[in-house]
Amino acid sequence: MDILFVADALASFKIYKDSTFTMMRAAQARGHRVFACEPRHISWVRGGRVQAEIQALWLTGDAVEWFSITASAVTPLKEFAAIVMRKDPPFDSEYFYATHLLEQAEREGAKVFNKPRALRDHPEKLAILEFPECIGPTLVTRDPEAIRRFHAEHQDIILKPLDGMGGMGIFRVRQDGLNLGSITETLNRDGAQTVMVQKFLPAIADGDKRVLVIGGKPVPYCLARIPQGGEVRGNLAAGGKGVAQALNDRDRAIAEALGPILAARGLLLVGLDIIGDRLTEINVTSPTCFREISDQTGFDVAGMFMDALEAAQSA
Repeated sequence: MDILFVADALASFKIYKDSTFTMMRAAQARGHRVFACEPRHISWVRGGRVQAEIQALWLTGDAVEWFSITASAVTPLKEFAAIVMRKDPPFDSEYFYATHLLEQAEREGAKVFNKPRALRDHPEKLAILEFPECIGPTLVTRDPEAIRRFHAEHQDIILKPLDGMGGMGIFRVRQDGLNLGSITETLNRDGAQTVMVQKFLPAIADGDKRVLVIGGKPVPYCLARIPQGGEVRGNLAAGGKGVAQALNDRDRAIAEALGPILAARGLLLVGLDIIGDRLTEINVTSPTCFREISDQTGFDVAGMFMDALEAAQSA
């Protein structure tokens, strides 16, 4: 089948760790044809279909010149058997507009994974609020006084912006409350922006675990992203060390509880972030860690994804 990947610029891919590249490689290995575009290439005009400037790709196997473009054309999105939305965050206004164009393409007959509406309905920080039994003490607010009260109750807290990615903008404030006021002002922009505050989980020392859920089912291994040096953040983008490990009973229980619910909403691929026994985020835009898990365990994550994509496309 013809599979279109809506992603960032191909030249920006770091293929030694890029999950989208891993998906493309698995698709080509199965005989599917691989195409790519960026969200900025998608357009619509009255009387026509949602279309995009598409590049047909051949993955060469070379580590540097990893793809060649075999054809380029403006093509209606409904002509592809499957469209995989893999644009990285931030979930800004342009991402939002892209989901609406992709949803119009769905109305015209396209099949998009993850579903555009589901992407909008599950902001990656706030989606956890639906599952309070899985999360630790959490506050979402603009109010500096509410943040101070939360700190007074829990003593050691994490503050983070709702639109951050890769560990960006995450602060820890310990019992002494040092710089709590200035951190709050920075993150909430003097009351103009909502902030998430969570009780600090000491289990972060053992890693911020990325648990992948594909087609409602957990990948049997996660990637524990372990903070290095004096960092509190385990994110790989912030210098964390990724160590693949088998899911424990709690990881599996959370994934098996949430997986079918999220899959039924059109979320074919989800990345759950778990610290200790607590869910901290639900990542739906472009979950990663395929390469690290596969390289360290031998489990074919991309193969599991392709199985789920083929099944969903034919359903």
